[in-house]
Amino acid sequence: MDITWYGHSCFRLAERGYATVVTDPFDASLGYEIPKLKADVVTVSHEAPGHSYLTAVKGYKHAVDGPGEYEIGGVFIIGVATYDQSVENPRRNVVYVLDYNNLTVAHLGDLDHVPNQSMIDALGPINIALVPVGGGGGLSSSQAAEVVSLLEPSIIIPMHFRTEALRELNLDPVDRFLKEMGINTVQQEEILRVTAGGLPEQTQVVLLDYHH
Repeated sequence: MDITWYGHSCFRLAERGYATVVTDPFDASLGYEIPKLKADVVTVSHEAPGHSYLTAVKGYKHAVDGPGEYEIGGVFIIGVATYDQSVENPRRNVVYVLDYNNLTVAHLGDLDHVPNQSMIDALGPINIALVPVGGGGGLSSSQAAEVVSLLEPSIIIPMHFRTEALRELNLDPVDRFLKEMGINTVQQEEILRVTAGGLPEQTQVVLLDYHH
C-alpha cells in the first residue's frame, strides 16, 4: 500500500487491485495548494472546508460521510461516530477504519477527546493510525499520545498540525507530539509504502512530507 499525505488531514491510500481512497479533502482557505487528486472513494470526517471539499477529488464514485459499514472495491470501511460527552452540544466526528485485505488504516479525522474503551473496541485492531496531533479542533499532543497508547498501532502518521503552508488555523507543531512520545529522531518519507508482512515489530512514528 502507498499512503500519501497532502497536508492537514488529507491522505491518498492506494493498493493495486483495490479502490483508491482519499480522506478529508480541503479547500484553498487553509493555505495548502489544492492537490490534483483522483480516487474511487472519498471519506469525510465532518463538514468543514478543511475536511469536506469534494470538488478537489476527480472521478470518485462513492463519498462516505457517516458511520456505518461499507465494502467498496475490495476495501472494507467501518465508520464510527465520536462525540465528546464532556461538553455541551458536542460536534460529531467520524473515525474511519479502512481494511485492505487485513492491513488496517484508521483515519481519526478531527477526533477531539480520548475515547472510551468501547469505542476503541469498535475500531478493532489497527495497523496504521493517522492521528491529529496539533490541537485546535483535534487532539492535543498529550491526548494524541494517550490515544496512540490505547490503539497500539504498528505505525503512527501525525496529521493536523502546524506547517509552513498552514495559515488559517492556530495549531501546534508536530514537535510537541514527538516530545510527548519521547522521540528524538523520526522517520521521514514522501510516501509510505507498506505491506501487512512488513509492519515493524515496535511502534514507529513516520512523518510524511506534504510537498509533492
